Amino acid sequence: MALFLAEADVERLLTMPLALTAVEAVHRDLSSGQAYDVPRQRTRLPQTTLHILQGAVPRLDAIGYKAYTSNRSGVRFLVYLYGASSGRLRAVIEADRLGMTRTAAASGVATSWLARPEAQIAGVFGAGWQAEGHLEALAAVRPLQRVKVYARRAERLAAFCTKMSERLGLAVVPAASPEDAVRGSDIVSTVTSAAAPLFDAEWLSPGTHVNAAGSNSLIRRELGEDVVRLCSPIVVDSVQTALGEAGDLLPLLEKGRLHARRLVELGDVISGRQTGRSAPDQITLFESQGMAVQDLAVAAEIELLARERGLGIELPFGG
Repeated sequence: MALFLAEADVERLLTMPLALTAVEAVHRDLSSGQAYDVPRQRTRLPQTTLHILQGAVPRLDAIGYKAYTSNRSGVRFLVYLYGASSGRLRAVIEADRLGMTRTAAASGVATSWLARPEAQIAGVFGAGWQAEGHLEALAAVRPLQRVKVYARRAERLAAFCTKMSERLGLAVVPAASPEDAVRGSDIVSTVTSAAAPLFDAEWLSPGTHVNAAGSNSLIRRELGEDVVRLCSPIVVDSVQTALGEAGDLLPLLEKGRLHARRLVELGDVISGRQTGRSAPDQITLFESQGMAVQDLAVAAEIELLARERGLGIELPFGG
């Protein structure tokens, strides 16, 4: 029978190492044509928007979709996981934590392939729940010693830094300004809902790796043209998706200052089909929009764990 997994079940099962492994493997599948992804589609009403991402990972016998609604009252996420071979429903999974963790894992995987191995200092924009996962992923793939975090609300920022310092066992400190967060950082990550660029290109040091995780629609923008022009390679999770909704890249693409052929997919870097970092002083960029196959890869792994551990509720349909 199909399982229903609530957020509490996901929290018990899902770890960052599991997510990092699943996301890296599915991007390798994409590069070899062994996974299939349909970019996000949206149905908009004045009050509510429905977002749907679809895909398939035959290696995991997985096909399905993530659906979520955004409304002033909140955002609600569900993953529907089916057997690719049988067509039968395997699981329905509440996917707030799942989505946060796989988003963070994508940046973690990109960092593991693009940041300098000795990177120890990170600058992070954002102090929300998404930033928590993001910081955990960075710490899992690089020997971080210090993290500078910038956010507009001082009280929230202080609480975030205290919480993450205790969780990760490293120095997580408030940045005095956006410039303070960027200058001297080996990794700079943006995890916000900003509509305007967050920092200036001149603050970046040679060799920095940048993760931009918040600009997944036309109205969101975290990086200015000056930053994007400095970066090489420009790595995306999916070229097709980036061309449709990467708010950081679209202004340059529309003006002809950036060509689609310069965009490199993360899976192709992992598989060796494309070059990632090729010199210590390169400023590299990963633009993350999110993909259904990332959700499905993680969902398939936690569904198997749930069955092994007897978690979840059997549904009276989908068998």
